[in-house]
Amino acid sequence: MKRTAVVTAGTAGIGLETALGLAAAGLAVTVVGRDRVRGAHAVERIDATAPAHPARFLAADLASLDEVRALAARLGEDGPPAVLVNNVGAMFPRRQDSVDGIEASFAVNHLSPYLLTELLLPALRAGAPSRIVNVTSAAVGVARRTFEAVEPPGGYYGFHWYGRAKLANLAYTLELARRLDGSGVSVFAADPGGAATDMTRGTMDDPRIVSPGLRLLWPLVRRRFERSTSGPASLAARSSVHAATAPSLTGRTGIVIGAGVEPVPPSRVAADPRVAEAVRRLSERLAPVGTV
Repeated sequence: MKRTAVVTAGTAGIGLETALGLAAAGLAVTVVGRDRVRGAHAVERIDATAPAHPARFLAADLASLDEVRALAARLGEDGPPAVLVNNVGAMFPRRQDSVDGIEASFAVNHLSPYLLTELLLPALRAGAPSRIVNVTSAAVGVARRTFEAVEPPGGYYGFHWYGRAKLANLAYTLELARRLDGSGVSVFAADPGGAATDMTRGTMDDPRIVSPGLRLLWPLVRRRFERSTSGPASLAARSSVHAATAPSLTGRTGIVIGAGVEPVPPSRVAADPRVAEAVRRLSERLAPVGTV
């Protein structure tokens, strides 16, 4: 029986390498992205590997909650997916809003995968055993830990706000794993470690992405960023592919797969039920699930 996988932001970088890995594992892969030309190239590259099933592309701007809802409805028409990889991510040197008027980093890095996952949960349950993989980041370690509002107090610093959105998503991931335990739907977080991608190029060399205190150490901080984002996307995708396909993870859930492709302890903040509850309240208010 054909088993399907959905990879968001799957037309380039880590997402495309993840899609290639899932296709090699025998899954019928759907890649999601904004650009139809890049989508066509991604499908061509996957199909050139002679997978068991041809790939396909679905266009969606995942910065728009309406487009996330439309994507979920479209995917729901295809029957239960076996794997959902929420790979979408973005970092912004300057503060900007999404089309919904929500700060863009929080909208893209957390609300988009949160809403898509919640809308697809009935299908994922129906297709169990199935897996959800949310891509996380070491940037959670520099995040503000308050989630009473979409924007934390203080100035905007892209790297820290990216980390805060990823922290929200990691807290949601661990809470979701607890909620779905025993349902046949396994939930994992995957840390790619870092790679040279469209997101890192052009943002990780801008000192405005970090707080003023870190800017005083910018030469050191920049070198660390450069080292952590210099690897190939194919290497960074291994954690997502492993989380999505490894037989050793069958029946397990709530695990963070690190860049070394092995379980690692989750952030203590993300595992705090109080943080998860605050993230849940904020997410439900900003991105109500309703019905597909």
